[in-house]
Amino acid sequence: MGKEKKYLKKAKESFATFLKKNGYRKTPERFSILEEIYNTDGHFDVDELYIRMKNNNYRVSRATLYSTIELLRKCNLVIKHQFGNNVSNYEKSFKNEQHDHLICLECNEVFEFHDQRFDEIQKSIERLMKFKITNRALNFFGICKKCSK
Repeated sequence: MGKEKKYLKKAKESFATFLKKNGYRKTPERFSILEEIYNTDGHFDVDELYIRMKNNNYRVSRATLYSTIELLRKCNLVIKHQFGNNVSNYEKSFKNEQHDHLICLECNEVFEFHDQRFDEIQKSIERLMKFKITNRALNFFGICKKCSK
């Protein structure tokens, strides 16, 4: 089994456990949404997800998408980002490597990067403040190389 399929399987198990534990129904729509998200690379907004699901012949409403994404956020399978363009963006988070973002203010493209120095800063802050950081979101805003030409 490939790594991505393995993560999807684990994410489905985690979601099923969360739904049962919190008294939510395990509907096929919720698991279809989870699967579509985990088959998506990078960031997406709800409208993109809705269009993609409609194009793949899923019958799901925007209201169901929003409510399911909120459930996925509560069980830490999806992360919400605000990149400054008044649209919420999301990405899968199960076994997703820690990364940070560069956001172009001209074209709104989001670039992911990882710099281990931020990991060291995070560890130092945890020790100094006696605070366990469970996740972080570091965003830099500016102009990308393409737009600065």
